[in-house]
Amino acid sequence: MSVGLRERKKLKTKAAIQKEAMRLFLKKGFEETTIEEIAAAVEISSSTFFNYFPTKEDVVFADELDPLILDAFNAQPQSVHPIAALRHAMTGVFTNLTPEQETVMRQRVALMSSTPALRSAMLTQFADLVDQIAELVAGRFGRSATDFALRNLAGAILGVMMSALITAAEDPKADLIAAADQALAHLEAGLPLAWKPPRRR
Repeated sequence: MSVGLRERKKLKTKAAIQKEAMRLFLKKGFEETTIEEIAAAVEISSSTFFNYFPTKEDVVFADELDPLILDAFNAQPQSVHPIAALRHAMTGVFTNLTPEQETVMRQRVALMSSTPALRSAMLTQFADLVDQIAELVAGRFGRSATDFALRNLAGAILGVMMSALITAAEDPKADLIAAADQALAHLEAGLPLAWKPPRRR
């Protein structure tokens, strides 16, 4: 389906807002940057900003890659386990990022992990994110997205992904794509972890 001129302009404006906002966040700090400053940098009004993003936090959370990952996930054969399908989908999308897209992704992860307000907002969204992941994988199990076991799986997927992102954010040289794939692979294997009981004295 082709995208109309009006929609292309909206997408272009939204991308410009996020790009300028990220530049200002990294330069001045998230808390110190105002919505008015972001709007001025894109040459739009503050009210127009809110047509694209409900809050300043949403500028960081907005991810243009989500629809691409969803399409890649749905394109995986039904015989593939949902976790493996998600791994394939994410790897396929991430390995084809432009340098600019990869830079923005790393900037977003770094901001989310280092800014208290963003970390708090991310935790607030946890329940919604679990529901979204549950909805994504429900069809492959033939279960409702509200199924208890399926929600547990959705929570586990979100948990290992957040762990991978935080780990990668702590090391600027870390391979973010590899970290995400490794996290999902660990979950797919059943989260094995060697353990020995402490010796009794």
